[in-house]
Amino acid sequence: MTNEFLQMNLSPEIMRALDKKGFDGATPVQAMTIPPMMEWKDIIAKAPTGTGKTFAFGIPLIEHIDQEDPRVQALILAPTRELALQICSELRFIAQFKSGIGIVTIYGGQPIATQIQALKKRPKIVVATPGRLQDHINRRTVRLDGVQTIVLDEADRMLDMGFYKDVTKILDSMPQKRNLALLSATLSREVMDIGWIYQRDAVEITVPEDHNNKPDIKQYSLKTSESGKIGAIRSIMQSENHERAIVFCNTKHKVKRITKWLSAEGFAADCIHGDVSQNVRERVLNTFRKGGLRILIATDVAARGIDVDDVDTVFNYDIPNENDYYTHRIGRTGRAKKHGVAYTFISNMTDTIRLGEIAKLTKAKISPFLMEGTSKEAK
Repeated sequence: MTNEFLQMNLSPEIMRALDKKGFDGATPVQAMTIPPMMEWKDIIAKAPTGTGKTFAFGIPLIEHIDQEDPRVQALILAPTRELALQICSELRFIAQFKSGIGIVTIYGGQPIATQIQALKKRPKIVVATPGRLQDHINRRTVRLDGVQTIVLDEADRMLDMGFYKDVTKILDSMPQKRNLALLSATLSREVMDIGWIYQRDAVEITVPEDHNNKPDIKQYSLKTSESGKIGAIRSIMQSENHERAIVFCNTKHKVKRITKWLSAEGFAADCIHGDVSQNVRERVLNTFRKGGLRILIATDVAARGIDVDDVDTVFNYDIPNENDYYTHRIGRTGRAKKHGVAYTFISNMTDTIRLGEIAKLTKAKISPFLMEGTSKEAK
């Protein structure tokens, strides 16, 4: 274990979990976030996706838990059920050597009775989507009077999705909180407003993308007809030896079609989209994480909820409707300091113009890619 974590005076149980994770050292967001949060300071952090934000807030949050206090002591709000489940999984990993730290995830799409039973077991930490948490508050099935730490993860996305009123109601219901952490890929006006109203003397953290923490993702554009995209995916997967990929489409109808076509090509493929039930969605994601699927096809609902370290490549079958979706899509590869590749298909002039706008906005280097039997980078 490197000096960065050793100098933080973390408990032996947390250090044991970090050793098991195999970290070489703290990422920049972890090094800058953990010490002030350990001192109960408010945090407003802007950091690129895939830089270890969950461990950054999760470690001090778990260190602060009083195992003798039966109340909920920490609350994490996330914009989507997929992200909430991923956060819960990582928090359980961090806390695995500490006894008596129950963690419950509550979100829409799961029977509320199941969640009520879980809450009756007196968890110390609740990870929730804002709408379902507000439902539990209204039903009086969760008590938050013992909450000391609140985290808003992917705060920009959460507020963009229309949860501003739910978030402020939830924050207003916990006047005894000791610290509030806002973590986000971008700091929108709404995020700054939340910080101004609910934080005091917040420590401001900005982790710019540089060679140390910027995901290692090569980005390519690939010109092909609409009907040639499936063949291009097949050829690239085979010639470039990609083991695991995510294909993003803009509509659920196209996701369904692409899944059938790729399955017919012999790929182990499945999909998630808005019409898929939560139970099925969790099963598909779990199978993908465990290596049971080679290709996952998804709408943007999955872009922030999938945290799998060994996704080789991302295909943008369609140009995303929103510019920032591009960043979140390709950020599903190149994680944990591994190399990733992203291919974006261009089939008409509109696609060319849109991708040019995205490249300018994100300052991304998107190189042309040619298919010649086996794929070669354009010279």
